Amino acid sequence: MLRTRVTEILDIEYPIIGGPMAYVSGPELVSAQSNAGGLGIIASISFQTIDELREVIRKTKQLTDKPFGINVTLLPTARTINYEDYFKASIDEGVKVIETSGRSPKPYMQIMKDAGVISMHRATRTRDIQNAERAGCDIVTIIGTEAAGHPGQEEVGTFVRVPIAANAVDIPVVAAGGITDARGLVAALALGAEGVLIGTRFMCTQEARIHDNIKTWMHGLGEMDTILIQKSIMNASRVVRNEHTEKILEMENKGASLEELLPMIRGERGVNAYESGDPSEANITIGQGVGMINDTPTVKEVIDGMVNGAKEIMQRLDQIGLAD
Repeated sequence: MLRTRVTEILDIEYPIIGGPMAYVSGPELVSAQSNAGGLGIIASISFQTIDELREVIRKTKQLTDKPFGINVTLLPTARTINYEDYFKASIDEGVKVIETSGRSPKPYMQIMKDAGVISMHRATRTRDIQNAERAGCDIVTIIGTEAAGHPGQEEVGTFVRVPIAANAVDIPVVAAGGITDARGLVAALALGAEGVLIGTRFMCTQEARIHDNIKTWMHGLGEMDTILIQKSIMNASRVVRNEHTEKILEMENKGASLEELLPMIRGERGVNAYESGDPSEANITIGQGVGMINDTPTVKEVIDGMVNGAKEIMQRLDQIGLAD
């Protein structure tokens, strides 16, 4: 058993958290992460209505009796969202952990505190996690530029982000970005984190709700096969390099407006790829850690492998005099 403040606060066995991935983190993946001793998090942005979110929460509860969370991404979207409804619906359905990202959670902290919900916040900058701590969050996650999704404008790596963040706040820090196996887990803990948040590795598991062709295609990707797009609109996103995403980057370099970029960056493209198995015309968010992925195991196999591998690493370090 790996015990940190993160496992104690979340009441989980291992400090391994599934990164909420839009349209991928469904009930099957989230429940599998929780059942294996980690914490699964549902990505609420995947759902168009509150009723859909409620249905997914209820299905997840049918598949696990372990803690799981809801992510509420506070970034601007193409559709009008009343974020307070997402918080209230999650609380009404008995969710005990809510993760926020994109903007400060401060406007919604009272809702969570009144409900006794554990609050997590994910950000890319040290000052943002400090603000989250001041707002009353229980746990913060710091993201390195290796991560998929939105790893920040600054392009600072996980090995630098994590120790700075751990020194900057008193609450537990979770590390994210480029972590796919036991080596990343041990490294994150050594850097001062008390847990890890993982997306790309769990994307390529049997329970992830995407076409098998996408998972097999991921096996052939290397650490150099991603690029950052959307920096020109202050919303940097790490995606797989293909003709489509290179076209987006070319448009940005030529000064394209948000209106011109929108048809190219809409999330529906990724959804279509996940369903059809054809990634050629989509901006699929994948982290640099994909270079270490060459199989499609179960979620339990991933988590068990990380925990057992971490123990083996510590034994090796002990043999060379570092773990006395």
